Amino acid sequence: MGDDNPLLYEVNDNHVGVITLNRPEAMNSLTYQLYADLEDTVRESEARALVITASGRAFCAGDDVKQILGSSEPVPDEFRERSKATGGLTPAADALLHTDIPVIAAVNGPAVGWGMELALMADIRVASENAKFGELFVIRGLCCDAPGLGRLAQLVGRERAAELLFTGEVIDAQTALEIGLVSRCVPHDQLMDTAMTVATKIAKNPPLAVQALKAGLRRTLEPDWRDTGQWASQQIHRLRATEDSKEGVAAFLEKREPVYVGR
Repeated sequence: MGDDNPLLYEVNDNHVGVITLNRPEAMNSLTYQLYADLEDTVRESEARALVITASGRAFCAGDDVKQILGSSEPVPDEFRERSKATGGLTPAADALLHTDIPVIAAVNGPAVGWGMELALMADIRVASENAKFGELFVIRGLCCDAPGLGRLAQLVGRERAAELLFTGEVIDAQTALEIGLVSRCVPHDQLMDTAMTVATKIAKNPPLAVQALKAGLRRTLEPDWRDTGQWASQQIHRLRATEDSKEGVAAFLEKREPVYVGR
């Protein structure tokens, strides 16, 4: 894929695939097309380990507010069909949560909203000292996606997860390390070397054994992702119609404090 593509993908000689979100001018926020590209790349990958990172100063700022949250246009048919095929679970999430390929997130900057969900779906998170994390859904008047419900509490405990979800607080990389959200926090210029070292160690092991171990972790520890995703999708659809959700989006676009009314 060319450098102007919103998603870049390459596999090296060690069978490590690198997925790079490539909308730096928009803090790598997700459009319908980028969601689809991410889903397809994960589903089609034959790598033995995947590293997900991003161009520019941000990892991912979540949904593109203007296209997805701030638009009154219906979801394009192609992407609606993708969601039908996964029972309502976000299709890119479905791909990431069900792949047997180990996934490492190399978080180079802010990972907020669905960007934090993306980091949560990795098996291992390596954070640059520039990284930040925030489940911002509540301040948009929304419920988070399935990973925030199904993985965050596993990583940081129910009480800390509740605080992050209910407040929309943004935390820095050192705090993320201290609470167990990430396994490593490294200087920014060491981020990719660190992530690639871990990925290469994994990729050098027998791939069928690694895949079985990942499938076993999912079988033992994780919920029915499609059931959880369908519930989350229903809540998001319901909440998007509320005055508070519309106010949250308008306040963001107008760069002002929101005023919520509880309806």
